[in-house]
Amino acid sequence: MSEVLKVEEIFASKVFTLSKMRERLPKNVYKEVKKVMDQGGELPPEAADVVAKAMKDWAVENGATHYTHWFQPLTGITAEKHDAFVTHPDADGRMLMEFSGRELIKGEPDASSFPSGGLRATFEARGYTVWDITSPAFLKEDATGVILCIPTAFCSYTGEALDKKIPLMRSMEAISEQALRIVRLFGNTEASKVVPSVGAEQEYFLVDREKYLQREDLIFAGRTLFGAPAPKGQELEDHYFGTIRERIGSYMKDLNIELWKLGVTAKTQHNEVAPAQHELAPIYETANIAVDHNQLVMETMKKVAGRHGLTCLLHEKPFAGVNGSGKHNNWSLCTDNGVNLLDPGDTPNANIQFLLVLACIMKAVDTHADLLRQSAGDVGNDHRLGANEAPPAIISIFLGEQLEDVVKQLIETGEAAHLIEGGKLETGVSTLPDFEKDATDRNRTSPFAFTGNKFEFRMVGSADSIAIPNTTLNAIVAEAFCEAANILEEAEDFELAVHDLIKEYMTKHQRIVFNGNGYSDEWVAEAKRRGLPNIMSMVEAASTLTTDKAVKLFEKFGIFTRVELESHEEIIYETYAKTINIEALTMIDMASKKYIPAVIKYTKSLADTVIAVKGAGADASVQAQLLSEVSAKLGAAKEALVKLKAVTAQASSMENARESAFFYRDTVKDAMDALRSPIDELEMIVDKEIWPVPTYGELTFEV
Repeated sequence: MSEVLKVEEIFASKVFTLSKMRERLPKNVYKEVKKVMDQGGELPPEAADVVAKAMKDWAVENGATHYTHWFQPLTGITAEKHDAFVTHPDADGRMLMEFSGRELIKGEPDASSFPSGGLRATFEARGYTVWDITSPAFLKEDATGVILCIPTAFCSYTGEALDKKIPLMRSMEAISEQALRIVRLFGNTEASKVVPSVGAEQEYFLVDREKYLQREDLIFAGRTLFGAPAPKGQELEDHYFGTIRERIGSYMKDLNIELWKLGVTAKTQHNEVAPAQHELAPIYETANIAVDHNQLVMETMKKVAGRHGLTCLLHEKPFAGVNGSGKHNNWSLCTDNGVNLLDPGDTPNANIQFLLVLACIMKAVDTHADLLRQSAGDVGNDHRLGANEAPPAIISIFLGEQLEDVVKQLIETGEAAHLIEGGKLETGVSTLPDFEKDATDRNRTSPFAFTGNKFEFRMVGSADSIAIPNTTLNAIVAEAFCEAANILEEAEDFELAVHDLIKEYMTKHQRIVFNGNGYSDEWVAEAKRRGLPNIMSMVEAASTLTTDKAVKLFEKFGIFTRVELESHEEIIYETYAKTINIEALTMIDMASKKYIPAVIKYTKSLADTVIAVKGAGADASVQAQLLSEVSAKLGAAKEALVKLKAVTAQASSMENARESAFFYRDTVKDAMDALRSPIDELEMIVDKEIWPVPTYGELTFEV
């Protein structure tokens, strides 16, 4: 009988939680820590020394020899530099294990080797990591040993943010301040802050590691750059929520255990739509913690996969022809005294605070639809958005039938006198209970959908950090709250003013609400008529960061400076160009060294067969026809290869980052598609024993 897993005992066992602090810190120091966590401020140096010693002692007791400032530079992944706790030996030659408050609070990694968009030159190396007291330290264990990881922010010597945590935390403070003004208007004097709450569903693919290592495109690009469809894909819809295979189940079990130890509230697991695709979803957490935990989820997914002879693919589109992966970002706002501002209650038509919050969100999303679209932009996501498998590239809000009707009533008459009810669902089976159904269906085609007491931002890419999407959400809603509070705080008749403002915002921004099929061509035409932006690619979206509207928004709340926004735009262009360049070079390498030689080998075999059959006096027309067909496609592949080499060389010599990115998108990608086409066609013809790499069928079904 297998050992019983006691989740409550292992949960957060690798985390320096508040409860562990309470046990190990003097009461006065613990109170100082809690005060800074809840209210902000700085920890006194002497208190920091006490916390550092307690943290080090706990880590060493659990086998740690090193610590690291764990941070999130603009690469989209995490970074760490390990330092041992050891110091100079004492007079007797004994090694001492020490860790000071200064070492806890501040580190100095090289800032010139991370993306900075021109903020840091190569010779300007100094940068700082600063302890984020609101995110608990944790232990990572791998081949390097046990490492104490201290979540930190990362900034340059001159003070600019070089990471995704600082802007996120700035945005959290901004929305808290402005949301508090709203709840105060409705008489809530107990709340001291409003916290964005986030739950990020994570989709991913698993493939056999031996097969993965035979595909340079998966190794270098994270996606297949060549590959014909398997005879079976997702058309039978039998993989979604299907029985989890033994090997995958074993992986999921170990993944959950590792995540629970790290304090990640992994809750849901299931098969996703595409073959070899799966999903994990956590419980909601404070946005800052949710961002850190999602990075840990992605890192742990990859690490645990290796133990099972698997590789975890987080790319948004690892396989053409089947659904790619996303990351649904569930976002809500809660006061610290337990009020969810997005909970409509039983009578949303009469819940004036909720209706004002909803109206402000409609205004925010409509006003800054371009910025919200940009926040979900990454290279892999360009393969998904607008491709009839993920939300369209057009931003819209799904409210559902009940709330849409409430909004319609408010726009037309200024009040919502009635409410569409869900009613009772009768199954028609005597042994099955009838039950109350929701008043609103769901809409999987909406990029920004209201789902009961939260909004689900469905556009985020599976490999991307959720920091920027949540930073953007917080910022745009903070602005709307601020403008509403400015009006209402000065109103002589609050009740009349708030009703008028709700109607005004909903009327002006009703174009952003769409409950229909976001995949349809009709919606594209309708969105254009409404004046909604349709930004199809990452590079098109980049310039939205530096419009006067965007700069005004972010500078108003101290989230980004114009210089920081300009650097982010530059990084987007650089990242896009570098990524497509790697993909193009990988295609050139694979076509030159694998596919074309394999096809040449096959044509020789066919030619020898034609000669042998003719020599025997038999009809060799079928073999000759096949040889002619293969040779023609081989010629097309060779011609496309020459073209791809030429345009890739041209692109890599371009110095202007923006021009280079657009050239890669408009010219190099077309050349890549032109090379892929004949090789994928050849895969359907050439002898399987000769084909040099595992096929889609082998990768997605033989796991």
